[in-house]
Amino acid sequence: MNLVAVVANMEFKALSKEYYPQLAQIYLEGIATGMATFETKAPSFEDWDKAHLPFGRILAIENDQVLGWASLAKVSDRCVYGGVAENSIYVTAAAKGKGVGTKLLNKLIEISEANGIWTLQCGIMKANKASIALHEKCGFRIIGYREKIGKLNGVWKDNLLLERRSKVVGQ
Repeated sequence: MNLVAVVANMEFKALSKEYYPQLAQIYLEGIATGMATFETKAPSFEDWDKAHLPFGRILAIENDQVLGWASLAKVSDRCVYGGVAENSIYVTAAAKGKGVGTKLLNKLIEISEANGIWTLQCGIMKANKASIALHEKCGFRIIGYREKIGKLNGVWKDNLLLERRSKVVGQ
């Protein structure tokens, strides 16, 4: 498959249960890297569904093949944080370096702002240089560092905290 052509013809779709097995497979690829998440297995669709906002669940698709996905989760039940969401983004290994992540994250930003989100935030493992660079490219900035925030397979990992403040919502 010519991935450059895939990116040129890529479309976005809302995530539905039908596509969840492909999303879960990409998530498992991220888990296998040891630097994408502290999770060690993909959740069921029902558990994943409960943990994410009803908007901002997008897939990057070419010829019915999911190349990547992005989603939003609320950070708090407190009303003061109603415009703050945590973002996740995963790209299949076969599509990395082809611009899929940038297009996905920019689309997620657009969707978040259309739904009143003024701040996106994320925690990225310090070793995940590609994800940090992607987020910075899309307007996120490093705001903090969490040393040894959690263990993965018995090894302490550090997280960088990043955020992006909207220039159109909450001004």
